[in-house]
Amino acid sequence: MRLFVTGAAGYIGTAVVRELIHAGHQVVGLTRSESGADILQGLGADVQRGVLEDLDCLRSSAAASDGVIHLAFNHDFSDFAGSLATDLRAIEAIGAGLEGSGKPLVITAHANGQASEAAAFAFAERGVRSSVVSLAPSVHGVGDKGFVLRLIQIARERGASAYIGDGTNRWPAIHRLDAAALFRLAVESAPAGARLDGVDDEAIPLRDIADIIGRHLNVPVVSIPREEAESYFGFLGLVASLDMPRSSEKTQELLGWKPAQPGLISDLEQGHYFNS
Repeated sequence: MRLFVTGAAGYIGTAVVRELIHAGHQVVGLTRSESGADILQGLGADVQRGVLEDLDCLRSSAAASDGVIHLAFNHDFSDFAGSLATDLRAIEAIGAGLEGSGKPLVITAHANGQASEAAAFAFAERGVRSSVVSLAPSVHGVGDKGFVLRLIQIARERGASAYIGDGTNRWPAIHRLDAAALFRLAVESAPAGARLDGVDDEAIPLRDIADIIGRHLNVPVVSIPREEAESYFGFLGLVASLDMPRSSEKTQELLGWKPAQPGLISDLEQGHYFNS
């Protein structure tokens, strides 16, 4: 298939592009920058220069493709509502380009992004094989700049690796290469209207993550009260305090997907998170 991928030059996007090309697909990657174009060309993908706000570009690129994987999202926490609105308009434009074709559209779920998910599922009733991938909050691997790296940065800044309360609240996680394989299987074979769970580690206690960070940084591991989480962790305070175990058993059964990469704890033990 000739697949149009938004966010193709990003942390997850580059892994998805490699996975698709390795499986024999052609990829057209959307990027706004020259550096992004260089990355995509180096991976063997074609380049579509553009931005999510260019709805005509999204619509025409989708229509010219055999399917779409929508990964791009503006993670601007100062205007998250605006980012969600942009995402919704992008999905509506992409879906319009695919409407009635039976071609696949795979989107990524985001916090408070119910409108985008509803739009994708609505296209399942209008001749689009649309599905939604809900990734674990930690998508780990080399190059990760997400929640786990931020925990490490906070531990360095404060001289201690912290967890909240007794540290038994749990995080799910997935390696970026396993996530890439899931997106490939979704665009190849997920049924219309499918909701797919991108999870490998189902429930890692935050205390276990804090212990590894403390050991690698040679700093003490400490507990902080829940009411101090926001002041200690900043915007990560809410996430760090949640207990959110998840399972991908149904997704694995549906698509024949089997995560094969190291789990988060093993990935942290490899040491690359602590080299920067």
